[in-house]
Amino acid sequence: MITYALDTNIISYMLKGDIKISTSFRQENDKGNIFIIPVAVYYEIRRGLLAVNATAQMQAFKKLCDSFDVEEMNINSWEEAAKIWASLRKSGTTLGKDDGDIFIAAHCILNNYTLVTDNISDFIRINGLKFVSWR
Repeated sequence: MITYALDTNIISYMLKGDIKISTSFRQENDKGNIFIIPVAVYYEIRRGLLAVNATAQMQAFKKLCDSFDVEEMNINSWEEAAKIWASLRKSGTTLGKDDGDIFIAAHCILNNYTLVTDNISDFIRINGLKFVSWR
């Protein structure tokens, strides 16, 4: 059994009714795999929906969150995130405008989750992270 952590872009595609993402989700769900939403992803989705007052999508996102566990980061996840950030900085690499992707990656690494993302170019730089793209 695989536990998949859903990245922000994957949830966005789900909320927009993307057929390819929905089909992949159903296939993996039918296999008995588990899905979680990292708290950093919850934050990224929620802030975006609030910024544009997307009421219908907020309701759809609430239903999605009711279906999956939204997992908090613990001190070990924060420690892993700090190590990832420091390693990237030492190599002269950064990820995006904020640390959200690092938080997501750290949570996945420590819990042995596979991240479902369409952001391969950033996540490929993080050692030890398992990820797949459904696009």
